[in-house]
Amino acid sequence: MTLKIERITVPGRTRIRLSGEFRSEHVDQVKAELERGGSGVDLDLDEVNLVDVECIRFLNACEMAGIAALNCSPYIREWMSSERGRPEASTQKRKKGRSPSEEEQENSK
Repeated sequence: MTLKIERITVPGRTRIRLSGEFRSEHVDQVKAELERGGSGVDLDLDEVNLVDVECIRFLNACEMAGIAALNCSPYIREWMSSERGRPEASTQKRKKGRSPSEEEQENSK
């Protein structure tokens, strides 16, 4: 399944509707559509059935920039909330076989 991007324009507002699977390789396309929409643009995710972590981070960045993510499924909204609460360091890959405390000790040297 691919991602379908549709622009819906009404006076003073643009809605970018996404349908299908929203993956990291689509983020640049969606960014371009948002930029073309100018001010007063929203993302409609009603028909999105799959996302990856990079898209979740992108959606959080959009909301921080004032772009609403509308009609998110509960799992997307919960994941966005969870990702916002996660410290940046914990999202980095850990060295194989090391616990977080072992890595902290090594990094503090």
